[in-house]
Amino acid sequence: MTTHADRIKPDDGSISFYLESLRKKNYQIPTFQRNIVWGEENVKKLWDSIYKFYPIGSILIWETKVKLQNHRAISGHVITDDLVRTEYKYILDGQQRTNSLLTSIYGGEIKDKEGFNPMVYIDITIGSEEETDDESYKKRFLFWDEIDNRNGEIKRNTGRKKRYDEGLIMKIRDVKENFSALEKRLQQDYADYDHCYRVQLRKIKEVLDNYKIAFIVLRGIQLPEVCQIFERVNVEGKRLDIFDIVVAKTFRPGDEKVEGFYLRDLIDNFRDKTQGNFSDIPDRTYLEILSVLINQKMPNSGIHNITPPYLSKIKTEDIEEVWTEVEEKKVLLKLFDFFENHLHLKGPELIPFRYFYMTLASYFFDNSNPDYDFLKKYFWFYSFHNEELLRNTTHLWSHIEFLNKTKNDGITQFDRFLIDKNRLRTSSYSSKGRLSRAILSLYSNQEPKDWKYPDRSVITDVYYLLTDKPNLHHIFPTHYIATNPCKNELDSNSLMNIAYLTQIANLEISDEPPLKYLKNYDNSSFVNVMKSHLLPEELIEWSIMDSMPENGLDLFIEKRIDLIIQKLKEKLMGINFDIMDTTTVSGFFPGIGV
Repeated sequence: MTTHADRIKPDDGSISFYLESLRKKNYQIPTFQRNIVWGEENVKKLWDSIYKFYPIGSILIWETKVKLQNHRAISGHVITDDLVRTEYKYILDGQQRTNSLLTSIYGGEIKDKEGFNPMVYIDITIGSEEETDDESYKKRFLFWDEIDNRNGEIKRNTGRKKRYDEGLIMKIRDVKENFSALEKRLQQDYADYDHCYRVQLRKIKEVLDNYKIAFIVLRGIQLPEVCQIFERVNVEGKRLDIFDIVVAKTFRPGDEKVEGFYLRDLIDNFRDKTQGNFSDIPDRTYLEILSVLINQKMPNSGIHNITPPYLSKIKTEDIEEVWTEVEEKKVLLKLFDFFENHLHLKGPELIPFRYFYMTLASYFFDNSNPDYDFLKKYFWFYSFHNEELLRNTTHLWSHIEFLNKTKNDGITQFDRFLIDKNRLRTSSYSSKGRLSRAILSLYSNQEPKDWKYPDRSVITDVYYLLTDKPNLHHIFPTHYIATNPCKNELDSNSLMNIAYLTQIANLEISDEPPLKYLKNYDNSSFVNVMKSHLLPEELIEWSIMDSMPENGLDLFIEKRIDLIIQKLKEKLMGINFDIMDTTTVSGFFPGIGV
């Protein structure tokens, strides 16, 4: 039995022992280790570290009875067999170093370098230039294309080719396996035992014999904890996602009797044939949706949550059974269609809570007659409610229970809706903020029209990729507010001062004040255009009069808040709708009034 102290233990082994163990297929590399980046410079630096007895980082090994999908070969070397083992040893971190060591000594095939020989040679005539030498390795460790002069065609290699012919440049593999023959050849030309070339040869042999690779061995540890350990130990900071683990664990090779299964292909193929932007939700979100549907369809499956411990228990047959119904009844297509064509949101970056994917997928699952009016109320109620009522998995399952009850008996009963005007007033852009996304979703939902061409929807031209600098327009430009001191109290970066515009219009307006640029768009249809952006008509009135109050920004924001609240009241018709205002100055906003 593995004790707690034995679960994670350091170990070490020689380079030769490690590589021989790989060639004997004692280690496996799971397929979630996908990106092998092989670079000549990195390989040389690796050998320079070994040559100087510097640490090269530990290899993370997971010993487990769990069978995962593996890479059959790396760089042409077969490292996996079809034997059923009582225990598997997976390389979780150290794939790059493993690949570099293996090809340096035994050669191999390097992706995108057809015909390249990756074996490493060492030039024993190159000594260290100084104590902190960090340049000589480039000349000491060589690849064949740096040695071969092609019978005199490559002049720059002439000297190295001559030293190779004289036995002064040799394969590292030969130092490892044919040291006696190399030593004997050197002895013929350099009889002195202490000659620098012979000393250098013995040094590299000593390195190969005595350098120890550090291992961290994980034993008796379950999948979710392995993911956490991987993320903390991995020297590149790469995160091992639970999706990668489930992909490897649920993999099933196909044969004449059984159809193969590969979750990654299942999701990628669905993405390829699905229009719109919502199919690009993260892999893990797909997995979490599947886990919810498995729970709904198979209550005894043991999948009771979307947390890693439960996700890691998902079985191949669970996914297959649910996926059949997902495709037949177009569950995900209905989900994405609801977001894109009923709510008029053009990408996943606008969804306030990621848990909406799971709750709504559960609603569409096994539901032949979805109530879209109810779903719209559901979406806006929880997107804007003053309390974040869908922020954790406890909320998630409560929502699923609520939606299932509604789906089964047709009765909908929402609690009191509460919204704080001050939170709207002080809202600012955040690509991950719930309220920020909710506000931008509401703006998008209105299908805002182009200011210049009112018959055209801005939604066709705006990029909904919410980054640190999204394509959003300030009605009162921040530069204008900063350079025109007035009596405004509110921040011009408030989302109440934001609208979607085409990129061209945004550039045309630039930092001009609203009184000036609005004149360029004044036409008979512009009032309706303003309404589609939830913008108050006072802007047009001020523009016509060529004058506005000193606290124009504050007045504008308050008017827009009123429009937003009125729009939400329309969307949540029949629900108890309460408004509060947590303005810090005794409920009174300066310059606005009660």
